[in-house]
Amino acid sequence: STIIVQGILHGGSGMNQEAFEQAKIKVLLKQHDPHGFGTLQEKTVHAVMKLYYEPDIDYHEVPIEGYIADIYTGSRIIEIQNGNFNRLRNKLQAFLPLYPVMVVLPIPHYKWVIYMDEESGELSGKRKSPITGSIYSAFPELYKIKSFLTHPNLSFAFPLIDMDEYRLLLSRGKGKRRKGSRYDRMPLALYDEILLERPEDFIQVIPYELEEPFTVKEFAKAAHIRRDLAQVTLHILYSMKLVKRPGKRGREYLYEV
Repeated sequence: STIIVQGILHGGSGMNQEAFEQAKIKVLLKQHDPHGFGTLQEKTVHAVMKLYYEPDIDYHEVPIEGYIADIYTGSRIIEIQNGNFNRLRNKLQAFLPLYPVMVVLPIPHYKWVIYMDEESGELSGKRKSPITGSIYSAFPELYKIKSFLTHPNLSFAFPLIDMDEYRLLLSRGKGKRRKGSRYDRMPLALYDEILLERPEDFIQVIPYELEEPFTVKEFAKAAHIRRDLAQVTLHILYSMKLVKRPGKRGREYLYEV
């Protein structure tokens, strides 16, 4: 079941939290199976999310329509993406005419960064990222598949996860600033789960208190996000015909539902 908080469909607590903890424990304890689950090729967050959304591994990694579905239950497909939705387009083209598809994008909520020295194995101290993830963090990826967003067979889940992010230390810049490439992310806790089950649900990302008509700047301020993130969010809502542009205020477009 779902609950509605501030207008957005959120997953309930309790059973979801328990399922998340169970999935995390199974991955971390490497309680794997003959399917090869848990190999180094599969990143930790992806592995945990697969078990969270479908504990029965017989439904994992199923060949279908010329592709490998992350999860196929016999009635629907679940695709778990850590980003790069460009790679998702061909799968959606093949799957959506035939099956309900839920796309899952785990979003780092609170994130702590840890650098690893590949040679010595030494770990740096944890540094908390100044960015707090939210539903709006998904919109740059959604832009890459915007032509599919109104398809009636497509839905989305955005689990907001507190996590540690491990990066391989590449160099130290000026002022001892570290540079590194992301190696893996370790999920710590499921903060929330946002479900957008129909195209109309996207309209709920518009803050309640925002008076219409509004500009991109006003949207960004009400949503507590950067202007560029507000711009891509409204672009997608406009392309889905969920908001319209009734005119301009100066050089800026005005938007209303």
